Amino acid sequence: MRILVTGADGQLGTELVRALAPHGDLIPVTQADLDVTDRRCAEFVAALQPEWVVHTAAATDVDGCEREPERAMAVNAEGTRRVAEGCQRAGAGLVYLSTDYVFDGRKGAPYAESDPPAPLNAYGRSKLEGEQATRRVASRWTIVRTAWLYGVHGRNFVKTILGKAAAGEPLRVVDDQVGSPTHAGDVAEAVARLLSQGRTGMYHVTNTGTCSWYEFAREILRLTGYDSTAVAPISSAELNRPARRPA
Repeated sequence: MRILVTGADGQLGTELVRALAPHGDLIPVTQADLDVTDRRCAEFVAALQPEWVVHTAAATDVDGCEREPERAMAVNAEGTRRVAEGCQRAGAGLVYLSTDYVFDGRKGAPYAESDPPAPLNAYGRSKLEGEQATRRVASRWTIVRTAWLYGVHGRNFVKTILGKAAAGEPLRVVDDQVGSPTHAGDVAEAVARLLSQGRTGMYHVTNTGTCSWYEFAREILRLTGYDSTAVAPISSAELNRPARRPA
């Protein structure tokens, strides 16, 4: 199986390259190799003749997307459409990595694949547009929504908390957003399993269990010997970030 992985040097992309290696002939591409905002993107993808494309390349800075919504749409929506067009030309399937931010968080319980999306911010809207482009254009598709990713590679919450703790900075962390912290390596293994089994459709993939960001921070500090670091619980309103987050 010939598998193209976009965003191959990112937090999830790096893990996908590792997890997918036993399942076929991998073509890992980075942003330097493939700019999804380039009109020749579809031509580039099709020319590589993949059987599947696992598309992780995205604009993921949530507040940055809020400040530059046109950029978010150009990358996450139009860029995904171009990748899907390349898949269609090559007769390839498309695995699109999406996010819990396509929901507004008001359900008060874990979301099912059948729940209607209602994004609160530009990032969520752009990722939902990417989902819709995947479904509309690709002849075969699998959409994997995940949440609260962390891992060895790239920037993430765990690294931020540990960096601040090491610098002796007091921490203020929101306690009114709840989710399932999810290791990028586990999502990669799940994607590899879906591909090897020929699964298509919509899947929600996270690790088990739930907590708030505040509880997550406390556990990170406990496990790494920074128990004495001060952590103050605050509300999302107090944090006052440009983009609204789902609760």
